[in-house]
Amino acid sequence: MATNYNPTVHRFAVFVVGWTVLLFVAGALVTSNDAALSVPDWPKSFGTWFPSLRMLAGGAFFEHSHRVIAGCLGIFTLALAVLIWIKDSRRWLRWFGIIAVVGIAVQAVLGGEVVRQLLHYWLPVIHACFAQIVFGALLAIAVFTSRWWIADHPQLADRGSPSIHAVAIANAEVIFLQVVLGAGFRHQEIPVWPHIAGAFVVMGMVIWTATVLRKRFGTSPELSRARLMLHAIFGIQFLLGFGAYWSRIATVGAAQPMPIMVWLTVIHTVVGALLFAFSVFIVLICFRIVPRGREVAAPASGQVTV
Repeated sequence: MATNYNPTVHRFAVFVVGWTVLLFVAGALVTSNDAALSVPDWPKSFGTWFPSLRMLAGGAFFEHSHRVIAGCLGIFTLALAVLIWIKDSRRWLRWFGIIAVVGIAVQAVLGGEVVRQLLHYWLPVIHACFAQIVFGALLAIAVFTSRWWIADHPQLADRGSPSIHAVAIANAEVIFLQVVLGAGFRHQEIPVWPHIAGAFVVMGMVIWTATVLRKRFGTSPELSRARLMLHAIFGIQFLLGFGAYWSRIATVGAAQPMPIMVWLTVIHTVVGALLFAFSVFIVLICFRIVPRGREVAAPASGQVTV
């Protein structure tokens, strides 16, 4: 497997992940500034690919910038897939890169339909949630192309029930459901209380996942760091959620979105995406260094060497 590591491919994959975070910022700015329909047509903007600065006054700037950054992400993802196809011999990863390109294309069409259908039919929520899935796929590619993933590691025996794989997947699923509830509230499809209640469910799930990681794999440096980071990101996100909701209440009578509300909401949205992506990262770590079922017999020390 070591022959598959290519630093250029991995670094470019990390760059694509970082660009996706920038796209989340741009998308959150569109919603927070009520600029979703500032550009009435798609895929062009005001009938042209290169609108003038006069055309991009007000919310149109946020909407068009979001489209430009998304278009660049599509090009970068296609280039990444080509790099993987040329440089990496793992057939499954080659096809996974193609799937990521298809995911970007589907996401672009969903974004266009949001405009064409005038924000109806839950399309903005679907667009926001599918973006998280694509983000998770791009993050996975960055992990799969890393030196750490390809290198040999001691395999950890999982002695508990349910398995750490099931716990990690459930953690990611609960966080993704919270993302859905948050998107539903941001796009005015549901009230805020399901999202608030979901935050406490996520808190319980994060605490349980971290507890399982500490008790079963306290000596693993990778899983120990992952546990601490999971706590830290969720703690920040939890506080940002209260701040974002307070800012909405405090500025409810404003004639236009106020900067404090916009930026608290944008940061809350982006950190939420990072929290889900990190939960996917934990799933990948668990599948990499903890054998499933009876793949490896568990010795008394709780660890076997590949």
